[in-house]
Amino acid sequence: MSRISDRMSELQRKGHKAFVAFITAGDPSIDRTVEVACAFDDAGVDVLELGVPFSDPLADGPVIQRASDRALHRGTRLADVLEAVRRIRARSDIPLLLFSYFNPLLRYGLETLTRDVEDSGADGVLVTDLPPEEADEWIQVARGAGIDTVFLAAPTSPDERLRRVAAASRGFVYAVSRTGVTGEREAISAEAGPLVRRIQALTEEPVVLGFGLSTPAQVKAAAEVADGVVVGSALVRFLEEHPQGDVAGQVRWLKSAM
Repeated sequence: MSRISDRMSELQRKGHKAFVAFITAGDPSIDRTVEVACAFDDAGVDVLELGVPFSDPLADGPVIQRASDRALHRGTRLADVLEAVRRIRARSDIPLLLFSYFNPLLRYGLETLTRDVEDSGADGVLVTDLPPEEADEWIQVARGAGIDTVFLAAPTSPDERLRRVAAASRGFVYAVSRTGVTGEREAISAEAGPLVRRIQALTEEPVVLGFGLSTPAQVKAAAEVADGVVVGSALVRFLEEHPQGDVAGQVRWLKSAM
């Protein structure tokens, strides 16, 4: 079992829900990314999603788009992200998932990528724009290297698509709480609970809920229906506004209602 699966199993045994945090690697710098990851671990983050900067992040709203743009302009590439993972792993055992679009992975080379992901100490990869129907090659090489493969499930997905997503996912299934792009919202979507229940009926893998969660109340509402919650844009925006700010305190505030 990977660190992700181990952590999820431990939380389920204790009756707890997972708190998953997303940041964009290289924003504001690779050094700060390593510091933030370790601060997250100290603050009780269960899984870190480390975003690979990409020039055309179609699934992301303006906050994460700006973060990717800043990281790319500072020269951050996939190799730099993997080096950050190595540095994080030297200081922390936090379960770590790379969050990427497929183009940077394909250009890097899938065989080389899986070797370097494994060597770096990362535990899994979520490919935002790779549908499970086209992912056989990726799943084969990733699982051969012991790398978790996480896929996205949307409220608009028919049952057959959810079945494919569930079968392809290892570590957890990422349920998208609403249609549209990432970004902070005023309330959790009414679509979230029914989607999570549909996925849970198809798999034993944990189901975490993300997109649009930015307050303790929203985190609590999501944790009441899912096995875990993902907070991304709110943390990326905090780092945008306070590059050297107290990210651990921000995590503790977001978790306070769980």
